[in-house]
Amino acid sequence: MENRMRDEQDTTGGGRESGGGAASLRVAAMFLTRLPVRAPHAAVGGAVGAFPLVGLLVGSLGGAGFALAAAAGLPPLASALAALAATVLVTGALHEDGLADCADGLAGKGAEDSIRIMRDSHIGAYGVLALLFSVGLRIAALAAIAEPGAALRALVAAAILSRAAMPPVMLVLPRASADGLAASAGTPGRGGVAVAVAGGLLLAVVFAGPPAVPAILVAALAASAVAMLARRRLGGYTGDVLGAVQQAVETAVLLAIAATV
Repeated sequence: MENRMRDEQDTTGGGRESGGGAASLRVAAMFLTRLPVRAPHAAVGGAVGAFPLVGLLVGSLGGAGFALAAAAGLPPLASALAALAATVLVTGALHEDGLADCADGLAGKGAEDSIRIMRDSHIGAYGVLALLFSVGLRIAALAAIAEPGAALRALVAAAILSRAAMPPVMLVLPRASADGLAASAGTPGRGGVAVAVAGGLLLAVVFAGPPAVPAILVAALAASAVAMLARRRLGGYTGDVLGAVQQAVETAVLLAIAATV
């Protein structure tokens, strides 16, 4: 994730705020997706309030992929795979890449060695296994939900909560390195983090309904677990850690919702 977002660092780095709501949304979309968005030169940290809205877009596209596959007569398992393929197409697998790099970094002998491993473009056994579990569990959860409307709501809630979980990690943890994606993103303000969290919670409740309660709880647990591991092993967060947070929360939320249907 760190290596694949060098270009975005040049555009969204620096210390300036992102400006108004539309500008923040463009900066957030450029940071979190591969959509052809032109954003102002501003710090990503100033745009974190718009992260849940990007999740709303990504989750909606994933839900559309599920619905189209189901309408074509494909079984729930294939429809679930189509849904994830749609989200990966939008995000460029940035978060999956971060998860894999973060998992490989666990093999490091210390913080410096772990960060070196995470910046290596090659993927190791831990990274492959992390991706297999992440993709497999999400597909299984969506296949269990089965009904296209319910799958759409679950995907949207998971995408929103997983991106709303990233700003608190950026605020609470120090940066693990003086350079790289995390350093260029800038530190988000408490107000922006509060907007991201409150907006994410509200949107999740609107879309998921009652299942949002267990989903929010497991989202908090998953994000906290990744953050604590990053603090212990790396001394802070990196762009790859943010990707791992997103993947862990999304997977946990989909499993929680699947368990309630």
